[in-house]
Amino acid sequence: MYIIIIGCGRVGSELAKILSDDLHDVVIIDKQQSAFRRLGDKFNGLTLCGNGCNSQMLKTAGIDKCDILCALTNGDNTNLMAAQLAKDIFKVKRVFARVYDPQRAQIYRSFGLEIISGTMLIALMIKDKIMDSRFTSSLIDIGDLVFVRIKIDDSRFTGKPVRDVNIKCEFSIISIIRGENSILPDAETILECNDIALGLVKRNSLDRVKKRFKL
Repeated sequence: MYIIIIGCGRVGSELAKILSDDLHDVVIIDKQQSAFRRLGDKFNGLTLCGNGCNSQMLKTAGIDKCDILCALTNGDNTNLMAAQLAKDIFKVKRVFARVYDPQRAQIYRSFGLEIISGTMLIALMIKDKIMDSRFTSSLIDIGDLVFVRIKIDDSRFTGKPVRDVNIKCEFSIISIIRGENSILPDAETILECNDIALGLVKRNSLDRVKKRFKL
């Protein structure tokens, strides 16, 4: 895939390196030339020093053939401007925008953007640890899907295969944390007591999933 990243901070640079290692075509833009030092010597993508909100800069980056654009600067307004430009003017299929202020997430979403809120993610993870919660939702928005975390301690699901727990077209377990190990399950993987199931659920099915797990 051809991926443009705006912002070569800690998150942007790490994502760029990971995607480059996976052999994707990566272009990363930042206003500061010194920011590209974070990429190291093994980065195989293209670096451009300039304003990611500038149409000409995006054209130079190859936005006409871009599959995914990620706006990951440290400014919400900059991310929104760049993401809207990519979505509305250049018709990029998938556009992700990083949000620091959780209250802006709904505004971003109304523009058809896919939202990544590190602030909300960390806050919910800490709350989950404090409260020993069995369920955490809305960690990461992926279009109309929501990433959820569910602790399996209900006897109705312990000993059941994943296929019996998933809800077709509404909820799917994509990973299981068991002790210190992570498992990529298939349909026949058996759930055990105290497993942490990570899954994706349709936004309008959240209440149904909560009722199913008695949360």
